[in-house]
This record gives sequence, C-alpha cells and structure tokens, in this order.
Amino acid sequence: METPRREFLESLLETPSPSGYETPGQAVWTEYVAEFADEVSTDAYGNAVAVHEGDPDVDVEVAIAGHADEIGFAVRDVTEDGFLRLTRVGGSDRTVSKGQHVTVHADEPVAGVIGQTAIHLRDGDEEYEDVAEQFVDVGVDDGDAARELVEIGDPVTFSSTTAELAGSRLSARGVDNRAGTWVAAETLRRAVEADVDATVYAVSTVQEELGLQGAKMVGFDLDPDAFVAVDVTHATDNPDVPEDARGPVELGAGPVVARGSANHPALVELVRGAGDEAGIDYQLQATGSRTGTDADAFFTARGGTPALNVGLPNRYMHTPVEVIDTADLTAAAELLAAAVADADAAAPFTASV
Repeated sequence: METPRREFLESLLETPSPSGYETPGQAVWTEYVAEFADEVSTDAYGNAVAVHEGDPDVDVEVAIAGHADEIGFAVRDVTEDGFLRLTRVGGSDRTVSKGQHVTVHADEPVAGVIGQTAIHLRDGDEEYEDVAEQFVDVGVDDGDAARELVEIGDPVTFSSTTAELAGSRLSARGVDNRAGTWVAAETLRRAVEADVDATVYAVSTVQEELGLQGAKMVGFDLDPDAFVAVDVTHATDNPDVPEDARGPVELGAGPVVARGSANHPALVELVRGAGDEAGIDYQLQATGSRTGTDADAFFTARGGTPALNVGLPNRYMHTPVEVIDTADLTAAAELLAAAVADADAAAPFTASV
C-alpha cells in the first residue's frame, strides 16, 4: 500500500468514532477526499458524501459507501465511589471488555480501565458480567472527583490503536468499518484519476451499528442508480471458528462479493465481470436472508435501489484486535474502480423478468 494511502488508513483507525459520535472520524475522511473530489458535503447527522462528476452526457450514478462508526460504550452513571457504569454503543462484546484500557472522550480525554477481579479472588470460572454490570476505574477516590472529569453520555472506546503484523496484515480497533470508508474514498480517487464517465459518489455513513440509520438517510437523499456497501465480513480461516460456521472466506484472498438477498444480480455480474477482466482475485459469499450491512437499507430506498455488499475479510470482529490484510483493501478499491468504469455500459441495473 502506498504511503499516503497507509497514512490515511491509520488516521481513520486511530480516530475514535463510536456510533453517534462520528464527527472526528468524518473530519479525517472529508479532509482526505476533498483533495480530489469535485464536491464534498455532509448532512445534519454527519453522513459525508464526496462526488466525481462524470461525463454530463452519461446519465449513470453509482455510490460506494462504508460506515464511519465503531462499537463502543457510553458513561451511564457515576458511582459515589468514583467508578463509571457503562451502557453499550452498538454490538459491544461483554466477553472482551473486562481488563481493557479505555478512553472516555470527555471535553479532554480521560484514561481508564474496565475493572477485572484478579483470578486469585474469583470463585471458579465465573460468567462474564453484562456490560451494564462492568465498571471503569479512572483513578479517582469519589464521585465528585469523577464528575469533574466526565459527564453522563460521554462516549468510551478501547484505547488500542494499530499494530503491524507480518506481511501486509495489521490489527486494530475499529477496522469495522474504517476499512470500508477507506475503500470508498480510494475507489473515488481512482475513478477521478481515470476520469470515468459515470458519476461516482463516495459515502461515509453514520450509525450503522445502531441499525443502519445513516444509510436510511443517505438512501433517501442521494438517489443514485446503484449503491455498493463496503463492509467487513467474517474471515473463517482462524482455528477457533466453529466447524458449522466455516465458509470459504480467507484473509488475503481478495474482497468478497455477496450473492443473494439484497445483492442485485446485475451488480454482482458487473463487479465479477470487472474483476475477471482486470485479473483481480475476489471471493464469493452467500447471504440467504440479509447482508447485515448498509446494503440492507440502501436496496429498499425510494421504492428499490439496486445494491450490493462487497466484504473485506476480517478476523475477530467486534474486538479490540480485529485483523485484516491490507492487500484485500487495495484489491477491493481496484475492483470497484474497474466496476464503476464499466457502469455506463452495464446500466440500467434491472432484473430480467
């Protein structure tokens, strides 16, 4: 991955953006795409859209979208002993939170830890407590001191950032789904460089982890001919994945084109054809009922908008140590840039009945 692209990815990953509090991450994203987009705009809730205006004689518009938000927590209460009680933001996992360093994003960042009773003092193998029963220790002695630092509703994220693993792999908190917003931005940059005829939008949505809320807003407001939602998908090549959940998704084997449910066959054909022609490796995944991504909101917008989910293989989703192969991200951007270059020839995206 080229240095400027890697620096952009790391800036996204190291900027906390829990659902409902995405502004800092959106500022990183909009600053980057403003360097090459014809126009960048945001709406009332912080959804961000950048556009390449294609040939005015070509009436085809395609949007490539990722979601900006990550899972996390928020301060629910402050005890008289000075500990913070939490509520979940999105799909936070109670089995990975205890014993972790966290940051409370108050007016000034506040360091803390989610308490974990020492193994010596526990009564056997205790069950993991629900997040609502866990607590953050920020190092103060009473509630008044804690309330001088934080307020109810302040967001909380794990403090881990990025770690380079072997080869082109890295681990980070919030890969879900800064990886997707990176691909959306990089696809747009490549479309601008190639001066593709179609109009191409790059979109960074908010509040996906709370029920695809940003995608519902953008799906109504933008009205392109097609949406491609780029999100992480489960890599199933690590040893602790149950046998009955194993699928053909491998880290480093390329982006994943989903088939079924929201995924419009014409878009599947467009992206697969572009990959085959360009010699870009991709994987396939079945989505029998729903994709679990913004595509599920996009495809029902405005009476039906052709949509597709393209996945980025990710190990250990919704943990502080998600693992991806950056080669998959680069390949996804190459694949989608090739697809939008072919979009005018493939449109209209309609079902053959």
